[in-house]
Amino acid sequence: VSEVRNMEHVDAERRQFLRMTETPVPRLVSTLAAPTILSMLITTFYNLADTFFVARLGTSAAGAVGIVFAMMALVQAMGFMIGIGCGSQVSRSLGRRDRDTADRFASSAFAFSLLLGSVLAVFGLTFNAMLMRLLGATSTILPYAKEYARWIFYGTAFNCASFVLNNILRAEGRTVLSLAGLGFGGLLNIALDPLFIFTFGLGIAGAAIATLVSQCVSFSILLSFFLTGKSITRLSFRNISRRISVYLEILKIGSSSFCRQGLAGLSTVALNVAAGSYGDAAVAAMSIVGRIFHFLLSALIGFGQGFQPVAGYNYGARRFDRVAEAYGFTVKTGTVFLTVVGVVGWWLAPEVIRLFQSDDPQVVVIGTIAFRAQCLALPLQPTVVLANMLFQSTGRAFRALFISATRQGIYFLPLILILPRFYGLGGVEYTQPLSDLMAFLSSIPFLWSFFRELRGAGTVAEGSAVGGAVPQPAGSR
Repeated sequence: VSEVRNMEHVDAERRQFLRMTETPVPRLVSTLAAPTILSMLITTFYNLADTFFVARLGTSAAGAVGIVFAMMALVQAMGFMIGIGCGSQVSRSLGRRDRDTADRFASSAFAFSLLLGSVLAVFGLTFNAMLMRLLGATSTILPYAKEYARWIFYGTAFNCASFVLNNILRAEGRTVLSLAGLGFGGLLNIALDPLFIFTFGLGIAGAAIATLVSQCVSFSILLSFFLTGKSITRLSFRNISRRISVYLEILKIGSSSFCRQGLAGLSTVALNVAAGSYGDAAVAAMSIVGRIFHFLLSALIGFGQGFQPVAGYNYGARRFDRVAEAYGFTVKTGTVFLTVVGVVGWWLAPEVIRLFQSDDPQVVVIGTIAFRAQCLALPLQPTVVLANMLFQSTGRAFRALFISATRQGIYFLPLILILPRFYGLGGVEYTQPLSDLMAFLSSIPFLWSFFRELRGAGTVAEGSAVGGAVPQPAGSR
């Protein structure tokens, strides 16, 4: 029975390889992206739902969600770092028909994420109040932020591990399974929010408990796919590596994701501190705008997550023509989509902000200006975000790290410190779109250099890499 199951597993692996390296690129990317887009929309929508329902408790409560969101971004950065670093190795290993390496990286990353998540939970629960103050909580926001964060910390280990499991499934091209895990948890959170907050009278703690429950459910569903053999890679204790080089390789590739997510958290902290100088209304307005744009960009990120396994598989199989075609198709589609969203968003900006906080006119005024400013930069996002994903998928660690650091770190952090000194609240509102423009300009030389390298490396004839492992081009490690 074991031999038959192993043969079936090998056959499924071969079929998936042929699918990833032979299916026409636009159809393949679109097919893989549809579940990841839906998964990202659902996942970010439940964060948006938290803001929507908690805002009914008052301006300070709405500001608290923005404060804790900065902390959650830092925790997610850890999970994404391990998950993206592992996923890049898994997709390229499967592209080379090397499942043993894929299994080793998957098992090691899963164990690593549980350990790291547990350490973060203990640290967060021990220093809760201090962390919330450092993240920009005012004296009126602090009680709400502490209560919300306490429950979020309880689920940190499951949250980190879920990101790893989700990224492994996406790296295999099993995007429907990743949708089932994260999507169901997100829908559950949306349903539980009003129940816990209002029906049970738990207030802001109810929103956090709903998030905790949904994260545990998502983790259980994702893990079940590996335990029941629905994934290509296998998790086992014997595959957990004792070699430090395995974990360093994961961290090297994943560092760009950590940089992007971690700097997003730091930039949110800096934004909260800068906005806090203008009162709770400014903190609440920037928090609402940040959540909305996080939701809008989740569609692009989901589309990019459908592109990543295509890039990784075909890079491992030396089908460099398909890597270039996949990037071009994804960028063009994403740019058209976000241009339309930006135009509509500019027009409806006041109405969108009023959906979240109609009782405070100051929140609406501040939020409308910031919302419209960010709409101007939306069409630039696909080039930057997908360049980072391309370099991650092909093992270009430094390039991915630099691109991910530009938008929220290299440009944003200095601008948020400088612009408000000269332009007041307007400097706070326009910092993000200016950093987006500068990040876009910075990514162009890296992309030009990468595709020139790819053209020089050549391409294996279609289907010739099916039989086994193939060498990587120079500079891929």
